[in-house]
Amino acid sequence: MPEIARFSGLVVAMFYRDHEPPHAHVRFAEYEATVRIEDGVVVGKLPSWARERVREWCASHRQELRDNWTRARMHGLLLRIGPVE
Repeated sequence: MPEIARFSGLVVAMFYRDHEPPHAHVRFAEYEATVRIEDGVVVGKLPSWARERVREWCASHRQELRDNWTRARMHGLLLRIGPVE
């Protein structure tokens, strides 16, 4: 699972050719969740501060996430995305 971002102790990655809807996987310590790219909904277990940080990050990098999702579906090179701006 290629890592596309790392910030605030959170690790964000995408699987190649993953299932719809477009999303990214988030890990923090023993917690794991996904974040839907289009609406920032977080599904899974994360501390509340981490959920909010992931939502903010997704909102500020939505187009980059969409672009990486397209690359992943075509098994292309995924680009790194910066932290929350």
